[in-house]
Amino acid sequence: MLPSYERFLLDKQMVIFDIGSAYTKFGYTGEATPRGIIKTEIKCPETKQLRKVYDYIDTKDLYQLLVEFFHLLFSRHVVICPKDARVVVLESLLSPTQFRETLAKVLFRHFEIECLLLLPTHLATMSTLGINSGLVLDVGYKEATVIPIFESEQILKAWQALPLGGQIVHEYLIKFMKEIYPDMDIDEKLVEDIKVRTCFVTTLERSAKLGTPEAPNPPPAVKYPGGKSITIPGELREKAFEVLFERDNDNLSIPTMILDAILQCPIDVRRIMAQNILLIGGTVMTKGFASRLKSELLTLVKSNLYSEKLKIQTFMFHTAPSKPSYTAWLGGAIFGTADLRSRVLTKENYLKSNRVPDWVSFIDNPKYNNQIVIPKTRATSVN
Repeated sequence: MLPSYERFLLDKQMVIFDIGSAYTKFGYTGEATPRGIIKTEIKCPETKQLRKVYDYIDTKDLYQLLVEFFHLLFSRHVVICPKDARVVVLESLLSPTQFRETLAKVLFRHFEIECLLLLPTHLATMSTLGINSGLVLDVGYKEATVIPIFESEQILKAWQALPLGGQIVHEYLIKFMKEIYPDMDIDEKLVEDIKVRTCFVTTLERSAKLGTPEAPNPPPAVKYPGGKSITIPGELREKAFEVLFERDNDNLSIPTMILDAILQCPIDVRRIMAQNILLIGGTVMTKGFASRLKSELLTLVKSNLYSEKLKIQTFMFHTAPSKPSYTAWLGGAIFGTADLRSRVLTKENYLKSNRVPDWVSFIDNPKYNNQIVIPKTRATSVN
């Protein structure tokens, strides 16, 4: 239990939530790290089974899941009375309108918070570096997204997204492990631990030879350091993350996403994007990911696909002042310390309009006496 004086100070701060597909980070403004990281799941009151918040059936189902999930967050983790609280929620620009509107309804009508700021994940991330321009690659659980940012403005026409993330790596591992241990119960929790402890991203040179007669000797097999007696073959350790770099039928992969995003940017900012790349998300923390990505980019930019269209020879990566898994949360904590009254949605305005403004839409950004006016018409969603 926190001392009374510290709780008083926390009540004056904004609570920061980064609700990811797999994990949720929570904490307060002005802090360097989240107070905690939990799985984005809740035990269903009716079935008593764990359910992921993002695996909802319809709006009603999502509403109930969010009510239970935020009740858990407020009562057990952030330990604060939600009524009249100030909340920042990190969100992707590709987040469904259904999710963001249901989220606001839960927070304002059920928990009666004071105000809410829906902050774009990629934009918040840039604040951790102290720069205004760069390209942010977020490789999370379900998907990988790329959004270039120039002078603190997101270049929306250049966004890229593919269903490449931790989930597809898990599916590959589960399939491979079931072939080796058909009688063993291989669940996602076990597979995630195996992935983190034993797997890595191999080099581009070795990857090119895998599956050929010139294939190099696989790395040594290792014993999984858990309660179960499992041996992880070297081949599996090396190949687990190859799916993120293999190009699909449309010739797309994570490296091509970055190059395509740069191509969609104005020609005078492309070099800035290439020299200011920031990687976030739990998947990019895998050993060898950044070096493999850089090798892929340098090779692709010289290929026939990009050599004539993109005249860039170097790519530079920033190192954020935190682990990539919660860099976005840190950005939200930094933003929460600024004066954001023009961007915050208050309870009073929400109850009047019964809608969530979309700040990337011109409909929600008319200037009148230097104040943001919330119109009564519904904004266009950016899905």
